Order: sequence, then structure tokens, then C-alpha cells
Amino acid sequence: MVTLIYFARLRESLGTGSEQLVLPAGVRDLNGLRALLMARGGAWASELAGNTPVRAAVNQDMAQGETKISDGDEIAFFPPVTGG
Repeated sequence: MVTLIYFARLRESLGTGSEQLVLPAGVRDLNGLRALLMARGGAWASELAGNTPVRAAVNQDMAQGETKISDGDEIAFFPPVTGG
């Protein structure tokens, strides 16, 4: 099981700030997880689509699509942040 956390715009669009998810056997990296979540359809598909800028962190370390995930991980998704 992993803990998923959604921040800012994602939390609003998806209607949840966090959830627990049992990883299916074939999901081993962020790309696989993102595809699994997008398969839910609706806001999940549009907010996590490849052309939508979304960053991710695994156990509070910035991560890329190929980053491996496993049981017990905390995975956060958030929109890019700009400052000024």
C-alpha cells in the first residue's frame, strides 16, 4: 500500500487531498501509477495527462516518471510552483 497526496489545484479538481492505494502487481514506477490513476477517467484523466504539468515526489524527494515505487512509499502530486 502507498499513500498518495494531492496538492493545490489537484486536490480541488480530484476532490481529495490524500488516499491509500494498494499497488497492482504491474505498477512499479511513477509512469505506471499515473496511468493507473488516469484510467479512473474524468478529472483524473485530464489532470494527470502527459501534457498537463504535474510534478511528483516520492518520500519527499523530487521524482521522474521512471522513479521506482514500492509498498510503504509516500507519493505526492502537485502542479509546478513559480515564485516571484
